[in-house]
Amino acid sequence: MRLILIGPPGVGKGTQAVLLQEKLGVKPLSSGEIFRKEIEAETDLGRLAKSYIDRGELVPSGITIEMMGKRIRADEVRKSGFVLDGFPRTIRQAEALDKMLDEMDMRLDKVISLEVDDEVVIERLSGRMSCTKCGEIYHLEAKPPKREDLCDKCNGPLFLRSDDKPETIRERLKVFHENTAPVIEYYAGRECLLRINAEGDPSEVFQAILDGCK
Repeated sequence: MRLILIGPPGVGKGTQAVLLQEKLGVKPLSSGEIFRKEIEAETDLGRLAKSYIDRGELVPSGITIEMMGKRIRADEVRKSGFVLDGFPRTIRQAEALDKMLDEMDMRLDKVISLEVDDEVVIERLSGRMSCTKCGEIYHLEAKPPKREDLCDKCNGPLFLRSDDKPETIRERLKVFHENTAPVIEYYAGRECLLRINAEGDPSEVFQAILDGCK
């Protein structure tokens, strides 16, 4: 099965991608994670992406498309299927993905739009903490760690992301609405678009996704 998760920051795309992997066996492909791996491996693409990231600039679509295409074409991903998180972010990237899949004689099964009110996103992200070692995510109210400022899984120190401040979150939401929301409309004329209210418990959202993918 080949899936895309689209939604604003804090909507729970990463959580749902993991649940879909466990249930359906699909390979989660996060653009952010792929960037990190390419940079750590010091590939040509990774070094190029890093040059933009270090300047605080967005990685150009051409580089993002090439990185994602490299993973999507991998044999293991062809066999397992995938769930994309963070790609495509723009119409250009969506068109490139269509072309890529056409060349592999594949099609998308579902484009899942996870939808929440902006204020819900701000509330969720404002108290979010991440582990510096394993990346596990906590929330000051919804999912606090058992020990203050320490990860339950690996004992790593937790930190509050600088881009999870309310004013920064509003700017990130603005960018999403301007750049990525049009991608939803790009898929709106196709039967593959599935709109999900993502304000509930993650397990309820997951069940809604499974029901919609039947």
